[in-house]
Amino acid sequence: MKPFPDELAQHLPAAGHQLSRLLAAGPDPALTRHLETFGSLDTDAMTSGFLPVLEAAGLTGRGGAAFETWRKAMSAVQSGRKGLLPARPVVIANGAEGEPLSFKDRTLLAHAPHLVIDGLLALTRTLSAGQMWMYVTAASIPGLRRALSEHPGARRIEVVEAPETFISGEASAVVNRIATGSALPLDQRRRLSEAGLNGRPTLVVNVETLAQVALIARYGAEWFREAGTPTDPGTRLVSVSGPAPVRDVVLEVPGGASLPGVLRSAGADPDSVSAVLVGGYHGRWVRPGPYMLSPTGPADRTVRPGAGVIHALGADDCGLQVTARIASYLARESARQCGPCMFGLPAMASVLNRIAAGERNPRLPGELDRLARLVSGRGACRHPDGTAGLVGSALEVFADDVRAHLNGRCIGPGGVAA
Repeated sequence: MKPFPDELAQHLPAAGHQLSRLLAAGPDPALTRHLETFGSLDTDAMTSGFLPVLEAAGLTGRGGAAFETWRKAMSAVQSGRKGLLPARPVVIANGAEGEPLSFKDRTLLAHAPHLVIDGLLALTRTLSAGQMWMYVTAASIPGLRRALSEHPGARRIEVVEAPETFISGEASAVVNRIATGSALPLDQRRRLSEAGLNGRPTLVVNVETLAQVALIARYGAEWFREAGTPTDPGTRLVSVSGPAPVRDVVLEVPGGASLPGVLRSAGADPDSVSAVLVGGYHGRWVRPGPYMLSPTGPADRTVRPGAGVIHALGADDCGLQVTARIASYLARESARQCGPCMFGLPAMASVLNRIAAGERNPRLPGELDRLARLVSGRGACRHPDGTAGLVGSALEVFADDVRAHLNGRCIGPGGVAA
């Protein structure tokens, strides 16, 4: 494994919250700049011996689920070996990013398309896979096609446009879009790693995860672990947004980064923020506090980064009204393929909007809780569960606001009745 280039050593990992691993090559880099920054990678030399390196690195998925990358890859390999005729796996790079508050993946594709391609080629070779696909939104396609035209070994990579919908990035929706043109989740009883695209074992991997794979392939597991914590090694990209003076910015932060530190890096004073949405529309509201961003850890000190979204709520904003608008959006964005999505989510959004509007009905919170329990675990995909989780966190974090709204008023700045 090669050491990280000397010119970038200053950015590793003691640089605090603002690191420069993934985005080090700068915007829209040509292949020459990519190679000058990261060095070359012989993806043709990759073998199954790379999977133990991924395991040692401890890389987890950066698309939201945070599943162990090596284990997810191994499941596709094992499934491909079953049966009388072994099936070569399919690998799909997922850059759909349907989450409205997320812009990290398109930023990554604009700054490091060759790194994502390297990761896709490396993982494909490691798994002895067959087909390769890149699934990205329309805005990312021109730059990606330029990078593919330059990149050796990228000739067999197919590009498919992802529609701008919330559920288009769900793994089975990705496979369905490539297979049929419809980006709707599939109600599958078998895992995609067993039978996905054209019945083959299929690995759908977030583009940031693939970029991290490319770095690990170059510099090794020990280097990757120089940033982050023992249980959450490496770095991750986060999309940070909110009211002024918060800058809408993509930051590269170490695993276990503190939430207040991330907010400060984006220009926010944590003391002036009333609440933070972490993980996106399927994430969780928290009050500003000494939380660490990590997929593992105690709930009172750790908050899962999910899709890498950090959205600050201003002191003048009503968290209930914001959540009601999100719930209405999520109800509209469902696949409408199962009862929880067709009926449960619109009902939840309706009740939450009634509370946010100040309807004086003390039974509404109980009804909202009942509906959340009714849809959880019963959907064709995880969309109802994610929506219910967000609404549940809002009822908990904004409990004082709920009581005020049920009395026909909204708590304004400083807790003064408005």
